[in-house]
Amino acid sequence: MNKPLEPSVFPMFATPFAVIDFPNPEELNIKLEQYFDLLVSQGVKHKNPRPQNYVQDNLFESNFDLFHYPDPAVQQLRLFVLQTVAWVIARLNGYDHEQMQKIQLFSDAWFHITEFGGYFYTHNHPMASWSAVYCVNPGEDVEGKPDSGVLRFHDPRPHCNTYLDSGNANLSGVYNTYSHNFKLKGGQLIVFPSYLQHEVAPFFGTDRRITVAVNCWTQRYGS
Repeated sequence: MNKPLEPSVFPMFATPFAVIDFPNPEELNIKLEQYFDLLVSQGVKHKNPRPQNYVQDNLFESNFDLFHYPDPAVQQLRLFVLQTVAWVIARLNGYDHEQMQKIQLFSDAWFHITEFGGYFYTHNHPMASWSAVYCVNPGEDVEGKPDSGVLRFHDPRPHCNTYLDSGNANLSGVYNTYSHNFKLKGGQLIVFPSYLQHEVAPFFGTDRRITVAVNCWTQRYGS
């Protein structure tokens, strides 16, 4: 009997993520945490007055103008984040240096301080092309709670798990139909398409989970 022909198999609707660690982030993260505490101590002045998502008492969400603050640690983080996003844009779109010079990158940035029981339910970020999350302090690991404070992304194919049986329930690698969790560590930056639905699972640590969120969009000048 002849050997059966084998079809080509390839991913069609792939979703890119970029992950990078800030080198030796301890000093930067200490300074960021201290500065965020200073802003919080000034009351509602730096708190987001119109949150798009329900914000509990055990979750502080700042205004979206964080990268405009002249604090050196904030500006150091801003440079790291925007350089990384620009690299992602150039690499995935195939832009060379000359093309990138014609593209202006805009951003909003804000921070979250999450205490025991705080969470952020499923959402995405309209009116942006790329988003990012930087981890200042992941909070403590909690025994028996492996999902405490994880950053969870949901599969963007809304009907991919409508029907699961033995033919498709155990697809491997990029073909699986499950959500993906990031257990963040201090100094880690995650860059992802802004359309992705994501959430932060309830945090059960006795300390705090601190992150910076960023939305980016571009405008191109010239031909």
